[in-house]
Amino acid sequence: MIVLFLSAMVAMIMLRTLHRDISRYNQIDAAEEAQEETGWKLVHGDVFRPPAHASLLSVCCGTGVQLLGMTGVTMVFALLGFLSPANRGGLLTALIFLYFFMGIFAGYFSSRLYHSMNGEAWRQNTAMTALLYPGVSFFIFFILNMIIWGEKSSGAVPFGTLFALAVLWFGISTPLVFVGAYFGFKKPPYEYPVRTNKIPRQVPEQPWYMQTMFSVLVGGILPFGAIFIELFFILTSMWLHQFYYIFGFLFLVFCILGITCAEISIVMCYFQLCSEDYQWWWRSFLTSGSSALYVFIYSAFYFSNKLEISKVSSGMLYFGYMFVVSCGFFLLTGTIGFYSCFLFTRKIYGSVKID
Repeated sequence: MIVLFLSAMVAMIMLRTLHRDISRYNQIDAAEEAQEETGWKLVHGDVFRPPAHASLLSVCCGTGVQLLGMTGVTMVFALLGFLSPANRGGLLTALIFLYFFMGIFAGYFSSRLYHSMNGEAWRQNTAMTALLYPGVSFFIFFILNMIIWGEKSSGAVPFGTLFALAVLWFGISTPLVFVGAYFGFKKPPYEYPVRTNKIPRQVPEQPWYMQTMFSVLVGGILPFGAIFIELFFILTSMWLHQFYYIFGFLFLVFCILGITCAEISIVMCYFQLCSEDYQWWWRSFLTSGSSALYVFIYSAFYFSNKLEISKVSSGMLYFGYMFVVSCGFFLLTGTIGFYSCFLFTRKIYGSVKID
């Protein structure tokens, strides 16, 4: 309730501030007045300039959409009682299959965003979308499985299962990513409400509190604060073999997480544009995505305080899996923050009169 109340307050303040800004900008008639005006309207000719490493950003956003779809559908199924909490294998199987089949959305959103940023190497972009995060996760999982196999533990995944996962990855997920990318490139690129200048505007020197590192780290605190209590129960369920039943509460926390990621990214993006810094693309992704750093730090705190693990192999297993989970959380929350800012900038610049 506190998070929802604070989110409503932030939304009201932002709407009032933006309404005042837009009214003031649209009432300016004199050229001298327009030249003296400061704020986010001044950077209208550069705000939609494609960022550096546009392909990697589109790949991250496409993968984030894939993870968002997988997580949302799994939660809805669990909420409706289709997935039993006592059957961990069924829950994991549903996650894996949904991730592979959501590849079509990853390809679509990645390719359309890349197309909108004037990208031309669509084959490389689509291949990175299909291979980057699954490849890193599969490599870490394979190494950890080799460690377990070396310990001669019964918990090691058979090589037949690994081969089946590879077949699903290359036989289902990758073709679906390319199918989605085909339709994404056929769609027209996103329309921008203002034209981009040929010569980039110089970004003025920013105060210390608007530096990228500081604003990104501050922005990740609120999304983490919305979930850290629930994170304790999830880690307890994963590592202390307790059943997790409260999927309704988890779904509510997931919705609050989405709202918090969107609002903190929009607020930080607004402050950045008011400081005449138009390089918001990557920062909007990193602002909410940095909450994954706090998730990983909290997992280390949980490891040292709640788990009694002394073997090196068990510690490597824990931190390896938590690294994969944190990377997925980074992509998911970063995607929510980026698309929120993308819609926000298109909306506000479409609401003012640009000569």
